Amino acid sequence: MPLKQFIETMLPEIEKELQSQVDRLKQNNSHPFHEMLTYHMGWTGEGAGPEAAGKRIRPLMVLLAAASCGADWRLALPAAAAVELVHNFSLVHDDVQDNSDKRRGRPTVWTKWGVPMAINVGDALFVIANQSILDLGKALPASTVVRATAILNDTCLELTRGQFMDMSYEQHSDLKIEDYWPMIGGKTSALLSACTHIGALVGGADEAGQENYRSFGYRLGLAFQVQDDVLGIWGDEAVTGKSAASDLVEGKNSLPVLFALEKNGAFAKRWKQGPIRAEEVKEVAVLLESEGAKTYAVEMSQQETEKALGFLEGANPQGEAGEALLELANMLLKRKQ
Repeated sequence: MPLKQFIETMLPEIEKELQSQVDRLKQNNSHPFHEMLTYHMGWTGEGAGPEAAGKRIRPLMVLLAAASCGADWRLALPAAAAVELVHNFSLVHDDVQDNSDKRRGRPTVWTKWGVPMAINVGDALFVIANQSILDLGKALPASTVVRATAILNDTCLELTRGQFMDMSYEQHSDLKIEDYWPMIGGKTSALLSACTHIGALVGGADEAGQENYRSFGYRLGLAFQVQDDVLGIWGDEAVTGKSAASDLVEGKNSLPVLFALEKNGAFAKRWKQGPIRAEEVKEVAVLLESEGAKTYAVEMSQQETEKALGFLEGANPQGEAGEALLELANMLLKRKQ
């Protein structure tokens, strides 16, 4: 069964589980609050639908990891919902912190209902995520549930640490490449590693297998973020769906930028003079590339990709689900198999 068929089978069950979890707030006295959550999840309001909901990559990774260990993936649905709810809690708060007025083409929660209410929506998603993962106990041993919950909560702490670094880095002009990796490790890799780790745990993998699955998800996250940094400067807007000007105009401390700053050449001189203007972006991107920043970042992404695939091979995923998990990784990294 190819990945497409797994997605077609799993996605409806993921949505059903997510809706069931969020319906904890479907009470007469909190119906408008419930609607705020369903709006953010992409189920209600103007523009609702698959585009507004997102691709649900993280819960798919949980289910495929569990299945590739030989387990019934349906047993992992509460965990799959939990990681997606954690992801969405972080998005609601990120939109507030970044002052972003759009998310997947629609007004963000805070622009519709205000910042205080958006913070409460994010908090609710966080709490429901923790309630969701406890539902693993309906079919699995308590020891597995406790371990899965610990992984999820450790991950949430890593997310906040990564977000702290990202926000605090905005005030620094002396960052090094070595500062970059722990930031993206928290912001991007932590949750992907939790997906594969918890999936393997629920799937019954031994400790060594779980560690290989965890490391696969972590390295996949690093490779994905570096690739995203490259696309954020040199990507085709028609393909990526976001402006290639935004990362430079916003002053994002991406890997290509930090590489060029350490070179301390013409790009570094311009960067230190103040914000990049939209009309300068093409010229600055050419300058960055000429100083080797693009080549370096692409090489780093490829290195992390090879590490990720090495850990996946070490995990020895089984059957069609194992093949689909590899296919999903290649899809995320836009690699040809």
